[in-house]
Amino acid sequence: MRRSRALSTALLVVMIAGGFVAGATATGAAQEATPTAGQPRERQPGQYAFYPSQVAQPGGDLPGDPRVQLVKVADGLADPVGVAAPNDGSGRLFVLERAGTIRIVDANGQLMPEPFLDLTDPTGANAVMYAFLEQGLLGMAFHPDFRNNGLFYTNSTNLLRSGDLLTVQYKVSADNPNEADPESALIVSARPNPYPNHLGGDIQFGPDGYLYIGHGDGGLEGDPLDTGQDLSTHMGKMLRVDVSPAVAVASGGIPPVAAVGGKMYTIPRDNPFVQGDIALNLFGVSGTEAEDIFAQFHPAALPEIWAFGLRNPWQFSFDRQTGDMWIGDVGQNFWEEVDMEPAGSGGGWNYGWKFLQGSHCFPFGADPTCPKVGVLPVAEYPHEATINPSFGCTIIAMGVYRGQESPSLDGIHFSSDFCSGRLWGVAPGDDGSWQMQELLDTGLFATGAGESESGEIYLTTCLCGYAEPAGSVSPDGQLWRLVAADGVPAGAETAPVDAAAAGVEPEVNAGEGIATEGDATPVAARPEGSG
Repeated sequence: MRRSRALSTALLVVMIAGGFVAGATATGAAQEATPTAGQPRERQPGQYAFYPSQVAQPGGDLPGDPRVQLVKVADGLADPVGVAAPNDGSGRLFVLERAGTIRIVDANGQLMPEPFLDLTDPTGANAVMYAFLEQGLLGMAFHPDFRNNGLFYTNSTNLLRSGDLLTVQYKVSADNPNEADPESALIVSARPNPYPNHLGGDIQFGPDGYLYIGHGDGGLEGDPLDTGQDLSTHMGKMLRVDVSPAVAVASGGIPPVAAVGGKMYTIPRDNPFVQGDIALNLFGVSGTEAEDIFAQFHPAALPEIWAFGLRNPWQFSFDRQTGDMWIGDVGQNFWEEVDMEPAGSGGGWNYGWKFLQGSHCFPFGADPTCPKVGVLPVAEYPHEATINPSFGCTIIAMGVYRGQESPSLDGIHFSSDFCSGRLWGVAPGDDGSWQMQELLDTGLFATGAGESESGEIYLTTCLCGYAEPAGSVSPDGQLWRLVAADGVPAGAETAPVDAAAAGVEPEVNAGEGIATEGDATPVAARPEGSG
């Protein structure tokens, strides 16, 4: 039987990314949407980008009046937290189960019985540690040339290293395309994390062919180590590396010791902090020229850093048409944010944590006229109905829709929420300003997302939370596909309407415990404080 959302939410002390369900003291109307959506933002020389503008919140109006629904693809998954797909024409989806297995959903929508990769053996070199809800197998990405080289990458907390994050390269089995070769494991990157939360975890290959790695601020609450703004650490960052050395090893090329610094990656030469320490003439330049030079001088900065000032980039993606990067950065007690970095930005952007959460001061009780440091998000939503009735607690960024099956959704960035089950769209409005609109209100606990090779968007859900015993998983996880409301296939099972929001009891299929609705779920007003 499906647990009530109110009870489950009450039991969650910290959500997937550490966002507390805390009462807000501030009230007021939503801000207006940002002007000039999509307009390139000028970046000051150095590490800061200032964008003193307002940010879109729920209540906006997307062009074309899009309506959406979620259609169930598979169930019986254990704590699913993400979806990946290879560019090999197979139509397969690979679903990450947090405890350390990767499952395949074939082109016919059938969940295959045997895992593609199993990292649950505690004696394995890459055994997954998943005692805390935010730990586990968190990211997967296929090499852009997977069709030819069979390489893919995982990002997970390692048992033998007490929860440190490892990014590891694997190769598909030579005998079976639905099995990975566990003996092919090659550590690309190992990164410590002092606490078991705020790990980030998602990894993606960008349109430039480089591997991007989202890493949270190190955990606990409030960024106690001040990592978000510290350029000498990988924590609170978006990293960008070239995995060519690891690919060469898998192809029988250079041995591991030949990689620079013993690492299985190199640094792209256009990373924003690749310069490192250089010889400078303190008195050789003056005026604005001198300020420009010294503003970009960061001798202690890690060259892997692409962007910083992030709290917990649980999910991020690239718009496959424009190359823009979209990040769902999970907030603390009051605000969730959607960040967008246009293709060609050059990197080095500061997303503000922990000076800001969303576009607001941190801590939330600080003077609201505090300086706006860094690049503000394009959209945000609060944790409390007193601020905006369309609220949640932990953003699950889903990506920009570029599929073929629902053309009315093209160009919209979608996100959901672990606590509220809502689904929002963000896109420029008719006047060019950013708009954020709630499109669906479900009874689901969203946990992760991903795209198929053809650009369809998928969402994972499960009845999981911090109330579960340590190290346990919930076997009732599900995989859903985003569709336009008028494109729901006949007989398909759709997302359950949230009972508290609609004021009705959901219909439950006997033996499955899954509520169903035949039509698109309405966006009903949620009772205050029920999320």
